[in-house]
Amino acid sequence: MATTAPTASGGTLAPLREPVFRRIWSASLLSNFGQMVLGVAAAWEMTRLTPSPGMVALVQTAMMLPLMLVAVPAGAIADMFDRRRIAMAGLAFSTASAALLTTLAWLGLTSPWVLLAFCSLIGAGVALYSPAWQASIGEQVEPERLPAAIALGTISHNVARSFGPALGGLIVLAAGATAAFALNSVFYLPLLVAFFLWRRPHVPSRLPPERIDRAIVSGARYCFHAGAIRKVLVRAFLFGLAGATAGALAPLIARDLLGGSASTYGVLLGASGVGAVGGALLVAEFRARMGTENATRLMAVIGGLALVCVGLSRSLPLTCLALFIAGGANILTIALFNVSVQLAAPRWVTARALSLFSAALTGGIAIGAGLWGGVASLWSVEAAVVASGVALLAMPLLGLVLPLPPDGEGGVEPVQIGNEPEVALALTMRSGPVVIEVDYRVDPDNARPFYDAMRRIQRARLRNGGFEWSLSRDIADPGLWTERYLCPTWGDYLRMRDRFTSGDMEAQALADSLTVPGAASQVRRRLERPFGSVRWKNDSPQATPGDFGFIAP
Repeated sequence: MATTAPTASGGTLAPLREPVFRRIWSASLLSNFGQMVLGVAAAWEMTRLTPSPGMVALVQTAMMLPLMLVAVPAGAIADMFDRRRIAMAGLAFSTASAALLTTLAWLGLTSPWVLLAFCSLIGAGVALYSPAWQASIGEQVEPERLPAAIALGTISHNVARSFGPALGGLIVLAAGATAAFALNSVFYLPLLVAFFLWRRPHVPSRLPPERIDRAIVSGARYCFHAGAIRKVLVRAFLFGLAGATAGALAPLIARDLLGGSASTYGVLLGASGVGAVGGALLVAEFRARMGTENATRLMAVIGGLALVCVGLSRSLPLTCLALFIAGGANILTIALFNVSVQLAAPRWVTARALSLFSAALTGGIAIGAGLWGGVASLWSVEAAVVASGVALLAMPLLGLVLPLPPDGEGGVEPVQIGNEPEVALALTMRSGPVVIEVDYRVDPDNARPFYDAMRRIQRARLRNGGFEWSLSRDIADPGLWTERYLCPTWGDYLRMRDRFTSGDMEAQALADSLTVPGAASQVRRRLERPFGSVRWKNDSPQATPGDFGFIAP
C-alpha cells in the first residue's frame, strides 16, 4: 500500500467524512475518556490503600500487561473471524469487568491486589478489542486516508488524555473512586452500540479458519521474517521501556516532587494529553517532511530532554510544559510506528502484526513501569524520571542498527496466481506434510545474482507459511538449482498460496528473469508420508480435490 502526501488524502480530518469511521471514532472518544478516568481513579485509590511507590506503579503495569499477553491471540482471532464481532466481545467484557469493580468498591471490598486484578481484566477486554478495531480502519476509509485515520485514532485517545485525567481527579475528589469506576463502565456502551450498527461486509474465506495456535504462529513467523515489521517491534518495545515513567510515576511526581493532590495529578496528565493531541495532528506533516526514521529520532531527543526537565523541576507550570512536550513527542513516535506496521503488513495478517506491535509497546511500558518504580523505591522519584529521560536520549542510536522501513515502500497488495496445482490424490485439509520442490535452469554466469534473488524468495516463503526452506545446486549439472520447502498440511499450503503479495511476485519475477530463456521452472508437490501419517481419523470421509476450492498459486 503506497503512501501519499497529506494533501492528496484531504488532510488529517479527511477520514471523518466517512460515516462509519466518524461514528466509531466519536464513540471511541467517550470510551477513551472512561479509560483515562479509570487510570486516574485506580492510581489515586492505590495511594490511599498503600504507601508503596512500587504498588502505585503497578497500576499502570496491571492495565498494560494484558495488552501484551492478550493482544497476540486477540490479533489472530481478529484475522480469523469477523472483526466487528470480536471488537464487540472485547468491549462487552470490559464493560462487565468495570461494572463488577464498581460493585466491589461500593461494598468496600477493594484491596490493592483486587484493584490490580480488575484493572487487568478491563485491560484484557481492551486488548481483545484493540487489534480488531485497528485492523478494521482500512475497511472504513479509503486506502490513501489510512495514515490520517490512524493519526485520528491517536487523537481520540489523547483528547481524552487531555481532559479525562483532570475530570477523573475532580470525580475522585467530589464523589470518590467508586463513581469514577462507574463512569468508566458506562462510557464503553456508545462504542459498543456504534460497532453493533456497523454493517460490515464480511467476505468469508474459501478455506476454513486456522486453529488459534497455528494462526498465532503464522502471524509471529510473518513478523519475524518481515524485516521491516521486526525492526518496528524492537524499536517500539525499547521506546516503551525507556519512557514509561511519564505515565507510571505521574501520581508520585504530583505528590512527592510537586506536593500536590489528585487534582494536580489530573492537571499533569491533562498537559501531557494536550501535547499528545498536538503531536498526533502533526503526524502526516512530520512524515512527509522528515521521513519516519528522522522524525522518530528527533522525537526521542525532545522527549528525553523533557523527561529530564520533569525530574529536576519543582514548579507546576514548568513540569506541565515539559509533560506537554513529552506527550507530543511520545504520541507522534507511536503513531509513526503504527503507520509503519500497517503499511508493511498485508491484510491477511494486519491484526496479528498490530497485536504484536501493541504487545511490544505495552510490554515495554509495563516492564518499564515496574523497573522505574523499583528505581524510585530504591533511590527517589527524581532519579527514576531523570534516568528514564537519559534512556530516551539514547534511542536515536537504534536507528543506526535497526533503521525503520523507507516511507512509501509497498508490495503488500494481495495477488492471485493464475494456475492451479495438479492433484490426483484425494487430500484432506489435514493431509501432510506437503513438500514443494522447484527446479530452475540457470546459466552459470548468473549463479551469484540468482542466489541473491532466491534469498528474497526464501524470506517470502518463510513469511507466508513455509518451513525448512533450502536451495541446492546439482554437482553434476551446475545449471540445475532446486528450491525445497514444506508446509505442515495441505491446508497450510493452500493458505500460503492465498497470501502472495505483489512484492512476493516481484521477487519471483526477478529470480525467473535470471533463468535460461525458454527453460520454465518445474514444480513438484509431494505428500511426504502418504500412508499412516496423514492426520485424519479412520472414519473421516475421503475428499476430492474440488472440495476445498483450490486457488491459484
